[in-house]
Amino acid sequence: MNEDKESLFIMTEARGFFADSKPTHDWAHVLRVHNLCMHIGRIEGADLNILSHAAYLHDVGRCFEERDISICHAEKGAAIARDIMVRAGMGKDVIEAVVHCIRSHRFRNENVPSTLEAKILYDADKLDAIGAIGIARAYSYAGEHNQMLVSDFESDYGSDLKVDHSDHSPIKEYKVKLSKIKDRMLTGEGKRMAEERDAFMRRYFSRLQQECNGEL
Repeated sequence: MNEDKESLFIMTEARGFFADSKPTHDWAHVLRVHNLCMHIGRIEGADLNILSHAAYLHDVGRCFEERDISICHAEKGAAIARDIMVRAGMGKDVIEAVVHCIRSHRFRNENVPSTLEAKILYDADKLDAIGAIGIARAYSYAGEHNQMLVSDFESDYGSDLKVDHSDHSPIKEYKVKLSKIKDRMLTGEGKRMAEERDAFMRRYFSRLQQECNGEL
């Protein structure tokens, strides 16, 4: 296949894994991550072909993790992606590069993003969790799990994000997780974008607290 046919094949195959996905991790999320990867990749000088395939395929294992929490969607997705790329007739070097990006995009345990493309995919995936879209996704997730709309702004939530969502809320998600993402970016452009998105979240939750207190 030429690159255009490869890209169409990869995108079509990947999209099939999102037929029953929830809004927080649907095909629209994949497309936003792809857009971010292309933006950051051009600035950072990455291999856009590898990055494009990795972005389209990075969450194909998500549906398996949602059905069985013991499954790591990054590991599962890497295996699925390998099979798809082999069927597309891609070269071994490209396949291994894309597989590494997908396996390390969670950045858990020993799976550290070691290539520029892997670092960009990691940053792009995290950027989609913060800013205006991050807030929208946090509230969508809250609706999916019957969480509180607003919780105590002043609580010290520590760092515990349990699977038990009974005392969870978008505010807890922001304080425990989202507010820390900007400090975990791996590329220059990713860091710049994360700072802007983080500033927006701070303004939003400050305004939300004022409205809940009846100050505005």
